[in-house]
Amino acid sequence: MRLLLIGAPGSGKGTQAVRLAERFGIAHISSGDLLRQHVRDNTSLGQTVKQYVDKGDLVPDSVVMDMLYKPVIGATEQGGYVLDGFPRTVEQAEAAYDVAHRLGASVQASIHLDVPKDELIRRLLARSRGSEDTTDVIEHRLEVYLEKTVPLLEYYSRREWLVTVDGAQSEDEVHEAIAQRVSTLAPPASTA
Repeated sequence: MRLLLIGAPGSGKGTQAVRLAERFGIAHISSGDLLRQHVRDNTSLGQTVKQYVDKGDLVPDSVVMDMLYKPVIGATEQGGYVLDGFPRTVEQAEAAYDVAHRLGASVQASIHLDVPKDELIRRLLARSRGSEDTTDVIEHRLEVYLEKTVPLLEYYSRREWLVTVDGAQSEDEVHEAIAQRVSTLAPPASTA
């Protein structure tokens, strides 16, 4: 099972990705976690990433694609993945599709966690750790998300891969709604 989670910062993508990975026995691949690890380890990639993240801008596609290549291929060989935080733009989605399709690792379903903007701001401020998430930075991140990521929803809906779930519900309700929708994607047991 190969899933992609789409949602604004604060929509609960990370939480749901972890739970879905556990439930379906697949790998959780978080582009944000991988990027933060590179920043923490102060790798050359991490230094590049930090310049973008500090401004609340998106990290360039080529950097993220290079970083995700091995984890996605490895997870596909082990039974699947739930990808959280990538792609964030239609350009990324198209590039990722071409690579993944050739390697037999393409996404089967995209899940959109739909949460109202005022709720996102409330959640992000509540979990804010010091200066990194000021209201201005949060507003900027949400603007970037709306501008760049919302067109992805149309892209995936044209591919008939898109499932939208009300992300403003409780964590358990969101999880059950997603699990119910994606369980129909699991291939039926072979009768051969």
